[in-house]
Amino acid sequence: MSSTYIWAVIALMAVANYAVRFPPIAIVSRLRLPEPVVRWLSYVPAAVMGSLVAGEVLRPGGEYLLTLRNPYLLAAVPTAFIYHKTRSFLGATVAGMLIFVGIRALLG
Repeated sequence: MSSTYIWAVIALMAVANYAVRFPPIAIVSRLRLPEPVVRWLSYVPAAVMGSLVAGEVLRPGGEYLLTLRNPYLLAAVPTAFIYHKTRSFLGATVAGMLIFVGIRALLG
């Protein structure tokens, strides 16, 4: 495959993705949604982030690893605690990365 072909496929996928996603967002953004729907939609980003993080923490490498040899799980617990106390996403992320690196160094 040529690089032109690859870039053309990437560009067409971007256009298709935009064409499928933009119209519903444009239409819904002009509507006045009921308060329960707005409240329900406000939980979507947290639910998506939680599901992505849980999948990576509980299944590193694609297999469940629910032991104390799982550095992702060991780092996730104090990271969640730090976020709960500080409510700082950036601070908890940086702390979690440092904790993870430390745990990986200890576990070898």
